[in-house]
Amino acid sequence: MSWHLYILSSLFIIAGILHFIKPKAFMRIMPLYIPYHKRIVYLSGVAEISAGIGVLFIQTKTIALWGIVIMLILFFPVHIHMLMNKKAGLNLPKSILGFRLLLQFGLIYWAYQYI
Repeated sequence: MSWHLYILSSLFIIAGILHFIKPKAFMRIMPLYIPYHKRIVYLSGVAEISAGIGVLFIQTKTIALWGIVIMLILFFPVHIHMLMNKKAGLNLPKSILGFRLLLQFGLIYWAYQYI
């Protein structure tokens, strides 16, 4: 297995764990039109951890990578909301928020190339 997959796996496991350590930070960045913020934060945390672990096993690698691609696509509204809403943007510069949005495309490509 490529060392790139270990890094990808680690990123998603760590991000998923952060959903449980700092759930309010994740709820703060969610658009208001999305219901059940707390529940979605915890579910997405579980999904990220599961996908991160799934990438490490041949039997689950493909489904985990598809899960990562789908999650990253589903996270676009959050990144757009952060870019358009100052409070949700955590007072980060627009250039950083724009870069984070573009980074999603890179992460999608990264995961997709191993499917």
